[in-house]
Amino acid sequence: MEANQRIARISAHLHPSNPQMEREHAILRRDGCRAKGGAPGFKVAILGAAGGIGQPLAMLMKMNPLVSVLHLYDVVNSPGVTADISHMDTGAVVRGFLGQQQLESALTGVDLVVIPAGVPRKPGMTRDDLFNINAGIVKTLCEGIAKCCPNAIVNLISNPVNSTVPIAAEVFKKAGTYDPKKLLGVTMLDVVRANTFVAEVLGLDPREVNVPVVGGHAGVTILPLLSQVKPPCSFTPEETEYLTKRIQDGGTEVVQAYAAVKFADACLRGLRGDAGIVECAFVASQVTELPFFASKVKLGRGGAEEVHQLGPLNEYERTGETGYFGVYH
Repeated sequence: MEANQRIARISAHLHPSNPQMEREHAILRRDGCRAKGGAPGFKVAILGAAGGIGQPLAMLMKMNPLVSVLHLYDVVNSPGVTADISHMDTGAVVRGFLGQQQLESALTGVDLVVIPAGVPRKPGMTRDDLFNINAGIVKTLCEGIAKCCPNAIVNLISNPVNSTVPIAAEVFKKAGTYDPKKLLGVTMLDVVRANTFVAEVLGLDPREVNVPVVGGHAGVTILPLLSQVKPPCSFTPEETEYLTKRIQDGGTEVVQAYAAVKFADACLRGLRGDAGIVECAFVASQVTELPFFASKVKLGRGGAEEVHQLGPLNEYERTGETGYFGVYH
């Protein structure tokens, strides 16, 4: 009898769609679930957890010691992903949610929402094609966030970020929940790539390199500030051109997942109150005449609590800042 009860509790935990199980095992309900994590931490939801970015992202978030509860939502295949991820012997409690009818349950009480949902850009697909598909997905998900966790920090990965972030902002404005500090377009992929490529040129460990990347998150809107690389260094015009183009043009889903979890971890450390957390993100900004711009931001309990100015730019970067960003998707 006791064994059957334990099995029922596990089933209710992994698949919280059965109201009877939810009632019978109140200890695993959403309002009490955080206390059952391996350690104190934050409640995180991944929307699009069964996709090419979502699956490795879910695995990496399960390994993050700042996560006590991890909700995995998708319109397909989330039960299988949830089962796999839940077997990992790390502290976070994992729960799966399938289909739009469970979206609100997935979002209830969440501190951080990470959104890789949507389709990737495929050969022959324009950014307009991508936008037309993913815009509707982002709109639906953000309507759920506005209703169920309006104070959560939102990390938006769904491409094209240059356009999906403004869409999310409009959804939140309509709902009366918009906080520009808490809506962050994830451009960390550009930073990760820039750090790696610059480290190759300098012969350094990429973990020792920090390259600010500003602008947008598509093609020529991406501008690595090679004049502000740490540790300080200089590049020839040829190296600058080569590195800039390489950073603008590369991309893979697995690296995107790594970058996404790196940025999510920075947000969680900010929520915890750690000092000095500064990363690049695509945010509402007054740095340029554009309403949204990827910049270095200070992360804290309120999200992007400070948007940094661009700082001194060299001639190449000034040309990029004024010339690249007229068209955003």
